[in-house]
Amino acid sequence: MDTVGENRRGGTVRAAAGTAAAGLAAAGALHVAWTRTPWPLSSPAEFASVVVGVEESRLPSTTATLTVAGLLGTGAALVAATGARPQGRLIRSGVWTVAGVLAARGLGGLAASSLELGRSTPEFRRWDLRLYSPLCLTLAGLSGYVAARTRSVEPTA
Repeated sequence: MDTVGENRRGGTVRAAAGTAAAGLAAAGALHVAWTRTPWPLSSPAEFASVVVGVEESRLPSTTATLTVAGLLGTGAALVAATGARPQGRLIRSGVWTVAGVLAARGLGGLAASSLELGRSTPEFRRWDLRLYSPLCLTLAGLSGYVAARTRSVEPTA
């Protein structure tokens, strides 16, 4: 491929990586905030119903929520680090893992919410179909694109 084509592709990969990393980081930051506040909702009960799909008494622990936040932050860092720069197999495998987990969450959420599987609330299912699952699928697609378009470099001995 010529230099212009490589630069254009590199710019597209960097844009996809930046967008995916920003989305993952924002989701991670929200999870950190949710350990202290039900924002943007008005009460823990409303938060539990709309965001988690459970009764307030069944909200995940702070530790579980911070674990999810950490995983999202790690995913954001992996995708951002990848960009259009050549990477080793381990980092590219990490980005493929991010894409796979997000795709599974997105597809699983669409199936579970549209078929009303499980015990989640109607409010959660509505938001899962409109926002949560489509967002996961979008971030999965961007992350997969980054992983697929980033060249692999072999470590030197």
